[in-house]
Amino acid sequence: MDRLHLINVFVAVVDASGFAGAARKLGISPPAVTRAISELEAHLGARLLTRTTRVVRVTEAGARYVEDCRRILAELAEADESVSGLHGAPRGRLTVTAPVLFGALHVTPVVTEFLQRYPEVTASCWFLDRVVNLTDEGVDVAVRIGELPDSTLQAIRVGSVRRVICAAPSYLAQHGEPQEPEDLLAHTLISANAVTPAPEWRFKVEGEARTIKVAPRMQTTTNDSAIAAAVSGFGLTRLMSYQVDALVRGGQLRRVLEAFEPAPLPVHLVHREGRHASHKARAFIDLAIERLRERLAPPG
Repeated sequence: MDRLHLINVFVAVVDASGFAGAARKLGISPPAVTRAISELEAHLGARLLTRTTRVVRVTEAGARYVEDCRRILAELAEADESVSGLHGAPRGRLTVTAPVLFGALHVTPVVTEFLQRYPEVTASCWFLDRVVNLTDEGVDVAVRIGELPDSTLQAIRVGSVRRVICAAPSYLAQHGEPQEPEDLLAHTLISANAVTPAPEWRFKVEGEARTIKVAPRMQTTTNDSAIAAAVSGFGLTRLMSYQVDALVRGGQLRRVLEAFEPAPLPVHLVHREGRHASHKARAFIDLAIERLRERLAPPG
């Protein structure tokens, strides 16, 4: 009994929702698929699928087993790729995750350069403002902003960013520029919940942390809309420096209270280590380290 063959057939049946589709996908006859499933169920002593003349459904035991089978097949593919990759160019699908705007501004150029360099690689970019579990969700490389919790993942620091307060010059000309954090209480504030879910903005005053409870006139779930509102001259907003750097350089926004900004937040590349780090992931990490350090380097 070739257990690997039986597992491949079972996963194909589940994916195709039927025996005929699995047979076409694997290039074998439908009777061969039927025999493989029967042999696997006999070996396990459990029913994995329920069959009628019209439909094939996965049993509760089968649903658990197919997830284990997928993991085994994925790890086997990674092992094959790791060995073959030692003597060839990276290939396969690379999955990368990063915060939305950081991904658009800084990760996308790295991904496109990597894909142009390695034509046998395809990429999935998950740009989300949430922490993605690399192991559970099958992600190869992640960008993390902020201090990292202890974990079994490998992390490489590539730079840092700051939380900054900014507004359009037109707003500051009309309402004045705050000179200390408490002055914010007299200003129109825009809160991007993706960055500041609590109505508290933190500062560093004479070396000590200080928290200001704010009452934003506008709260939004996206950073883009907070930026747009600030650029329009509506008020002051608090965002990550990388999200507004281009607008600050272009004169559309101006940073304020810079002397009170809290300590910078580290930016890391995070990936699975050891046998889980595929050849394509290692090649991407090497390029990303170089490019992100260039892009995040302090001006001057």
